[in-house]
Amino acid sequence: MTGNAGDIATIADAFTRTAARYDAFAEDHPHLTRLRQKVYAAVEQAVPTGAWVLELNAGTGTDAVELARRGYRVHATDIAPGMLARIRDKVATGGLAERVSVQECSFLSLDDVEAGPFDAVFSDLGGLNCAGDLAPVARGIDRLLAPGGVVVAVVMPPICLWELALVFTGQFRLAVRRLSRGGTVAHLEGRRFTVHYFTPRNVVSAFGPAYHVLGVEGLSVLTPTAESKNLAKRHPAAYRTLAWLDDRASRHAPLSRWGDFFIVVLRRRPDGAIVGEGR
Repeated sequence: MTGNAGDIATIADAFTRTAARYDAFAEDHPHLTRLRQKVYAAVEQAVPTGAWVLELNAGTGTDAVELARRGYRVHATDIAPGMLARIRDKVATGGLAERVSVQECSFLSLDDVEAGPFDAVFSDLGGLNCAGDLAPVARGIDRLLAPGGVVVAVVMPPICLWELALVFTGQFRLAVRRLSRGGTVAHLEGRRFTVHYFTPRNVVSAFGPAYHVLGVEGLSVLTPTAESKNLAKRHPAAYRTLAWLDDRASRHAPLSRWGDFFIVVLRRRPDGAIVGEGR
């Protein structure tokens, strides 16, 4: 997504159309549940309970609801009306209206956010990969994040070992799709848009010297991608072994950069320096 209205409208429509299916896919998905638990652990390690969190690309609200139940206040934003409707339903059902607020807003239009400053900004499971350039996103976050605040972003990198291994099954195009410099075209509910892939260095560079890195951890370095349900369900013993190895490999470079995703945690320097200062 380059930021023009047509791209944003296409993505909003695609994710609205898939909102119900998105939640259904996540049900009875032990592998995806494990990935989310690792993300929540990273949030809890870096962000104190009770903090006010701005969530970008909130989807159907699974993360917003879970973080609220863990003691955070969340302002959940997304651009897909269908996703936002499901967030509001979950908030109402869970009695979480005092802890979760919802707004239709693109991460490329953060000047429109109706709240702040926030203690933390959070984006899960590759939402930021719909941006062609992370620098404008970083500038928008910088205007909303309090000095000393934390960014927790879960991003898809250009190298995924599990996908690369698909070359041995003859799925060459799928195996190398992330390696294209121009990104790859995603097809969702009859809509097409471009997904871009970023390294941790790309993310850090976008935020600039006003931020320092607290940590980088891989997600699904040795376990399947988040799209895979079957291995964990049909071969639980093999999956547990892979997960045990994955937990250890994901903490160390370069493997931490070669998963389905990586978690990068950044802290804004307490002096409140702006993004790009000193470049």
